Amino acid sequence: MRYVVLLAFILCFTVRAPAQVHGQIQDASGSPVAGAQVSAHNSTDHTDQAFASAADGRFGIADLKPGHYQFKATKLGFADSPIVEADFAPGGNVTLNLTLGPHQGFLRRLTHAYAQDWHGTAANGPEPPRRALPSPLDSPPFPNSDWSYGGSPEIGAPDTNVPPLMEALYGGSNGDAWQQSRVKVYGWVEGSFNLSTSHDSNYPSAYDIFANRIEFDQGVLYVERIPDSVQTDHFDWGFHVTALYGTSYRFTTNLGYFSQQLLDEHRVYGFDPALEYIDLYFPQTAEGLSIRVGRFISIPGIEAQLAPNNYVYTHSLLYAVDPFTDTGVLGTVRLNEKLLLQLGVTASHDVAPWTKDAKPSATVCISYTFNQGNDNLYPCANGINRGRYAYNNLQMFDITWYHKFNKSWHMASEAWYMYQRDVPSVLGPLVPEKGTNGAHCSIGEIRCLAPEWAAVNYIEKELSAKNYISIRTDFLDDMKGQRTGFKNRYAEETLMWGHWVGSTILLRPEIRLDRAFDRRAYDNGTRQNQFQLAMDVIFKF
Repeated sequence: MRYVVLLAFILCFTVRAPAQVHGQIQDASGSPVAGAQVSAHNSTDHTDQAFASAADGRFGIADLKPGHYQFKATKLGFADSPIVEADFAPGGNVTLNLTLGPHQGFLRRLTHAYAQDWHGTAANGPEPPRRALPSPLDSPPFPNSDWSYGGSPEIGAPDTNVPPLMEALYGGSNGDAWQQSRVKVYGWVEGSFNLSTSHDSNYPSAYDIFANRIEFDQGVLYVERIPDSVQTDHFDWGFHVTALYGTSYRFTTNLGYFSQQLLDEHRVYGFDPALEYIDLYFPQTAEGLSIRVGRFISIPGIEAQLAPNNYVYTHSLLYAVDPFTDTGVLGTVRLNEKLLLQLGVTASHDVAPWTKDAKPSATVCISYTFNQGNDNLYPCANGINRGRYAYNNLQMFDITWYHKFNKSWHMASEAWYMYQRDVPSVLGPLVPEKGTNGAHCSIGEIRCLAPEWAAVNYIEKELSAKNYISIRTDFLDDMKGQRTGFKNRYAEETLMWGHWVGSTILLRPEIRLDRAFDRRAYDNGTRQNQFQLAMDVIFKF
């Protein structure tokens, strides 16, 4: 009886014993290739496993379920190996050598990177280490996988962005040097069109302020190095430079940074070096301290000037009139995986430090994530000083709330209150600064307080890895007309469908309805209602 039990145990173990494969990756000349990705696809249950080859080209994959497999080796700069098929019995051990194709030229590597992206055949390696709460969202289809905060890289999150241009560079003769430097060069181009009931201007709808036209919104080039904030051993650093050209430059223009293009020359298309900063990362301070020095996006809010960072093509009324970019120093410290604190000093909003309108201003923000990562609150007091009238010297108090309902539904809500003191009256003798509006003050007032408040809500539905729907509801009360030029209350409703081709092409058609409640404020003050069909296309490189 004991022998029967023992035999049954051995047979059971044999049936369940995993199979394994090992071998070597080589190039067309027979030389071993390090860092190649070996993928094993189980044709029976459609699961995948992957492993990277070692310095001598050798690889090994254990714990394979019995079944029929397809093996392929890939590496940037090489043509993929032919697919090799093999059957694995329980406990099997197979030796398998794979040969990569010859080196490819730059254009061929770039074309290959796009082809893999669009067809979903790019190799996926193991998940990199992470020192943060699990990401609540999928990106794509959404712009971000984590609840966003401004002014710092995501502390504790790995940098997994490898655009096609960098894939092509990594596969070249200097690829190892590019990867070791961690410097990336990439960007995108964005074009759009809209059909509107307005004839000349859609403003204060943004970014499609020109009605019934095809436009080149943005051509953006990034050069950056992101500090490694997952590690906790050593100081690290990074930098970022942005070059932006298109109609969108008017929404990044700062007084003193080539601002004559908009303020003096009223150009439709313009150039702006929208972001230039360095990042210093100190892992031993609390759970990580990032210090950003330079010009950066004004940190509160859901939306941003850079097109791929937004849910929807057009922007909310709330966004169209709030601060755009700041210049100064901002510290972001992670106190624990749920709580971050930000403190900064800037030259006030949308002005260069060397202009007469610059004023020392304080920024304080707190980011708190709770409910197992499904909720995030992000209140900010942004650009606070005495609040005296100057170019966009807005005193901004902002709060953002993100909430995830379930795997496919989440929302993002934001509200702010802003003001400036002593704004010149539109009925008085004082002339407002170029590029700004006066306030509709009470009769007899030469200057007055000009406040405004606004709120926006996004409802997001993930349909698939490549498709999502946005529903945006927005309200703005420009109480003295200083932001839009009209003392008015506004609302808008937008429905948008986002569709990805791979992770490099995004199409965002939308339907939008705007309403000005108190007076005609659209189409240069001739309409109270405005209806649009609009769409943009983003192509990343």
